[in-house]
Amino acid sequence: MIRSINTLLVPIPTIREHKLACTVMREQVLVLVHIQTEDGYEGWGEATTIGGLSYAEESPHSIKTNIDTYFTPLLLKEQPASTAKAMQLLSLHINGNRFAKCAIETALLDIEGKRLNLPVSELIGGRVRDRIEVAWTLASGDTATDISEAKQMVEQKKHRIFKLKIGSNPILDDVAHVLAIKKALPDCRITVDVNQAWTELDAMQGIGLLQAGGVDLIEQPISMRNQAGLKRLKERFDVAIMADEIVHDPQNAFQLAANHCADVFAVKINQAGGLKAACLIGQMAHLAGIELYGGTMLEGPIGTAASAHVFSTYPSLNFDTELFGPLLLTDDVLAQPLDYQTFGLTVPTGAGLGIEVDKDKVYHYAEQGGVILPKLSESKKYPAET
Repeated sequence: MIRSINTLLVPIPTIREHKLACTVMREQVLVLVHIQTEDGYEGWGEATTIGGLSYAEESPHSIKTNIDTYFTPLLLKEQPASTAKAMQLLSLHINGNRFAKCAIETALLDIEGKRLNLPVSELIGGRVRDRIEVAWTLASGDTATDISEAKQMVEQKKHRIFKLKIGSNPILDDVAHVLAIKKALPDCRITVDVNQAWTELDAMQGIGLLQAGGVDLIEQPISMRNQAGLKRLKERFDVAIMADEIVHDPQNAFQLAANHCADVFAVKINQAGGLKAACLIGQMAHLAGIELYGGTMLEGPIGTAASAHVFSTYPSLNFDTELFGPLLLTDDVLAQPLDYQTFGLTVPTGAGLGIEVDKDKVYHYAEQGGVILPKLSESKKYPAET
């Protein structure tokens, strides 16, 4: 039985400014869910989003409020006997709230994996890869700074795939910025993320120039509300067009796949509404011949580990992943950090998520963020494995 559900807002500064078309981030507020059971197990989930309400309809504070007000009383009252029954219960009584549902499901799967002594990947389909390559986002806004940062990453064998956040400047300025970086890094894959900032006419101009300059992937160039426009761009250009914000959940992804609206799907576990939903989106994309990219909401290590378990199950992952979120933070909330080396991330192999959360550090940051916390209780310990 579930004994307690604590939802924590954990603010951690970023190592530098992270500039998107919709906002500039200087810290990330991790939204962590900590579930403890009567028999001594505990699980962790994460519902982190980007930039408050400037990016999506759920914010850290709304996620916490809704979990505390609606999710927690329902789960404690009904005491569902399994993760699947818990998620069915939440779907029946609570509309939307995909990020919150993802965090609850992740924490419950973490507990289920620990109870069965299996990694989460084996509970959601079974992994076919133990390591995934990770892209790094260049988002300082300054061309010289981005080039220097990228070259350092390549030299240190940390990253060799780079995403550039554009869309907040005039089109020709953004294109010049991207092509200068592509020219400086001819052997690296370069992706641009417009974060929906362009009109369809803007996109026709911008994508044409970026394609001619050798850019490898264009992510969500226009509004997620313009599904037909995304399809037109996909059919007009040879460079791969990736759907991101427009990919909401399995039902929505099915429509996009059936209508052949994109070459690539960026899948994010929070945006999908949970790990199992993200697996289903990956399966549908694969069946429709759509390539896959492992996306991120700039989660900390808990959400990143959960994402890695999901992406490890995909039959193909030809555009790799963007699970660099923990590396953007100035501190880590794990007792042992995730294993990043040689351009990628090793998927944890321990029971559940395969990580050990530093509870003292998490609750310390949460208290700094002004959250009133209950007293921690003792629970079983599981060594981290990476």
